[in-house]
Amino acid sequence: MLPISEVSRRTGISVAGLRNWEQRYGLPRPQRSPSGQRRYREADCELLLEVLRRRDSGLSLSAAMAQAVATAGGAGEQSIFTGIRRQHPALPVHVLSKKVLLAVTWAIEDECGHRARRPLLVGSFQRQRFFRASAARWADLASVAEQAVVFADFGRSRLNRGSIAEIAVREDSPMRHEWAMICDAPDVPACVTAWERPGQDEHRDQDRVFEALWSVDPQVVRSAARIGAGLAAAALPELGQQLSSRLSEEAAPSSADLRRASGVIERTLDYLGKSYRPDR
Repeated sequence: MLPISEVSRRTGISVAGLRNWEQRYGLPRPQRSPSGQRRYREADCELLLEVLRRRDSGLSLSAAMAQAVATAGGAGEQSIFTGIRRQHPALPVHVLSKKVLLAVTWAIEDECGHRARRPLLVGSFQRQRFFRASAARWADLASVAEQAVVFADFGRSRLNRGSIAEIAVREDSPMRHEWAMICDAPDVPACVTAWERPGQDEHRDQDRVFEALWSVDPQVVRSAARIGAGLAAAALPELGQQLSSRLSEEAAPSSADLRRASGVIERTLDYLGKSYRPDR
């Protein structure tokens, strides 16, 4: 833990400036020592330096803060799937048919829609037509969400006030080959993200196969949400400002009971995945 004077030395921001930022913008968020003194983490310094870099690139201070916070923990990631594999290498990868992957996704959507309080929702659909087929379902989910964000090959990115933010995915982006459903909520955290194996152009849509990661660990879900928010903020900076305060806090670790339950579901997905045969 670092005193405010050391943070000032490392970042070049005056002590008065750090206190002013905290009061006006809620950043950084120091802890307090038993005597009431501000204490900071190494990560706070890294975040402040990222804010300065973004401000120097031409962003306003508030926009720089929003983007830096939204991408904290996922800076530089261009893919939710590969970002989660890099940040949480212990997560097992499951080979799933589209039918099984769709069932996992719908289960997360249902739980999130029924139980979550003001969740942040992120979905990756690869193609507009896949999203349009689920548009009514997502409209219902968005009505109970703090914010809903979807990625697909839209013609342009747009922020629909009070509805779903659409993020256009470039043709050369790895997100064109990804599937994701993220529900970041303190009461119902859950996510699934998958990468479509190449060479399936001749397969029927329902026969496509994916390598998938899933989790209900709050820390994994927060990582996925931060990566998604960072990618969205790159296209729509104002969206990053909306998500900054939501994603700035660290999520609580999962409980032992949750880990045990997850182990059962991991085995279930393994059995379901093994039921797929390429010759079908």
